Amino acid sequence: MASYVTKPVLVVDDSQTTVRVVRSLLARIGFQDIDDASNGMAALAKMTEKPYGIVIADWNMEPMSGYELLKQVRRDPRLAATRYILMTAELNASNVIAAKKAGASNYILKPFTDEVLRAKIEEALHVPSH
Repeated sequence: MASYVTKPVLVVDDSQTTVRVVRSLLARIGFQDIDDASNGMAALAKMTEKPYGIVIADWNMEPMSGYELLKQVRRDPRLAATRYILMTAELNASNVIAAKKAGASNYILKPFTDEVLRAKIEEALHVPSH
C-alpha cells in the first residue's frame, strides 16, 4: 500500500452523490481518513481545524466555488502547501489554465475512475509512477 494513503483527504462538493462516489473511490485506493464538506465555506472551516494532505473540490458550488476556495487556501500561509485537486464536469481550457495559475495541484474531469483519481493524486503529490 502506498504511504500517501495515510494522508487525510477532504472532499468538497455540493452534490452528496458525488461526495459518496469520490469517498468510495478514495476508499478503494486505500484512503481511510476521508472527510467531506458541502461547499467552500464549510471546507475552509474544516481546513482551519485539521491539516489535510489533499483537498479534492468541485469547481461549481455556492456560496464559495472550489476555484474561490483554492485562491483562499493559497493566500493562507497555514494552508498554502495543501495539495489541491479541482474537479469539474466541464472540459474548458481557460478553466484549466485559471486553475493552474491559482495554484491547483491537479485538475480532474468528472466522471472518473479510481485509477484516474489515483493517478491525479500521485501527480499532485509528486509520487513516482510504478
